[in-house]
Amino acid sequence: MSSFSPNKTLYCDSGMDVAHCTLDGNADAVEFCPHSSFSNVLAASTYTLLEGDQPSRSGSLSIFNVNADNCSLELLHRVDTAGIFDIKWSPVGPTASPLLAQADADGCIRVHALEHSSNGGEGQYLKERCGSKISSSMCLCLDWNPSATSISVGHSDGSISILSAGESHLEVQNQWEAHEFELWATSFDTHQPHLVYTGSDDCKFSCWDLRDTPTKAFHNTKAHKMGVCCIAKCPNDPYKLLTGSYDEHLRVWDIRSISKPTNETSICLGGGVWRIKPHPSVFDVVLAACMHNGFAIVRVKDDDTAEVVETYDKHSSLAYGADWQRGDSSHEDKRKRYAVATCSFYDRLLRIWIPETDI
Repeated sequence: MSSFSPNKTLYCDSGMDVAHCTLDGNADAVEFCPHSSFSNVLAASTYTLLEGDQPSRSGSLSIFNVNADNCSLELLHRVDTAGIFDIKWSPVGPTASPLLAQADADGCIRVHALEHSSNGGEGQYLKERCGSKISSSMCLCLDWNPSATSISVGHSDGSISILSAGESHLEVQNQWEAHEFELWATSFDTHQPHLVYTGSDDCKFSCWDLRDTPTKAFHNTKAHKMGVCCIAKCPNDPYKLLTGSYDEHLRVWDIRSISKPTNETSICLGGGVWRIKPHPSVFDVVLAACMHNGFAIVRVKDDDTAEVVETYDKHSSLAYGADWQRGDSSHEDKRKRYAVATCSFYDRLLRIWIPETDI
């Protein structure tokens, strides 16, 4: 692996657009660090298929310093890797330092630690802490459990892996065939971490109980008309869960009856719903990456209805990556509007913007 660390501020915009830059490959995921001391740090990943007699999948992992107030988007560090399908920061914990996990095309999971520069200057860089090839198939998606001790991984052959995440190693605890086709979505239940949700190109949405031998809690086969792309738990409601699908619908689920969840409502967003990110503090608002239809901010109301409150169409390619910047909770101004990072695939574009709507 090679890396570089240029210190420069990238293109600044005006109005709701804060800044933008072009990445070195096809952009597919962006993630702001959820740890309050590092809320300025944004990670972005790429996946580029090099076709030919011997096709290869290359990628990169970049971190940026984002300051929306100053229209600043500064590239801090980049690492060349295998093609990356998904990245996730470790969740906030009482003593946990920020870790960034990547799921890549080589069947590997790698975990990087966010380190401070040692030359006395400001800034951070990524240092690989551990990595492991866990499957002969590609790793497509991942999620940390709430205590950052386990990682769930979805694979291109439809299987799922549960890894224990130690200080310097990853170990496969369980691995089983969960779906018939590519498994694009996996998510731990933040309120019941023994439950893991999965979604796949086979149009099925499932839940697995990890206690003892993993068992199937439910297997919904009828709600989604096309493949399931993403799953997100509502942070303030233990019974509400969201799914996104190629069929262009965001669905809201009530999982109080875990063996038979209820699809409360759905909303068509005009493009395949590839990514869903709940707002950090306004719990009825989510950000969605809608593939062929840009990005949408959606309000999921208490009366089980949903409405689009704002759209963003400044990308000209597949809308894949999206995330909210979190504030420093100890000094957070609740009236402050949160910055958003979005990225699109073939045009390799990363954009930082601030919603116009007073959410």
